[in-house]
Amino acid sequence: METKLFTFEIVTPHKVVFSAPVLSVQAPGVAGYFGIMANHAPFLTALRIGAIHVATDHGEKLFATGGGFAEVINNKMTVLAESAEQGPEIDVERARQARDRALQRLKEKHSDLDLDRARLALQRALNRLAVAEQK
Repeated sequence: METKLFTFEIVTPHKVVFSAPVLSVQAPGVAGYFGIMANHAPFLTALRIGAIHVATDHGEKLFATGGGFAEVINNKMTVLAESAEQGPEIDVERARQARDRALQRLKEKHSDLDLDRARLALQRALNRLAVAEQK
């Protein structure tokens, strides 16, 4: 009989954010969202800014991630991310301030503005706010 669970980990440069047996994971790949379940074929992809949805035996968990990489091999999925936060851990006020700063930078359009960096900052802030609202 095939197992329904597989090991899922989210690792940032600072800590292991999550590590547990799970039923499924949906993650934001660069080509769109993808789903992983137990016994998935080996897989490697880059991740974009977005939400990672995790189904466990005890309910659902949602994480805001700032991009990174995902690897699936031997019934284990590992996400290596620059940042990842579970909804209840997100500092909503800080995320709002980051959103407002990014919007202000984009609005002012100074000649020394790194447009891509400002857009990514805005995407990260909006993603964190969206995940925090779905606690």
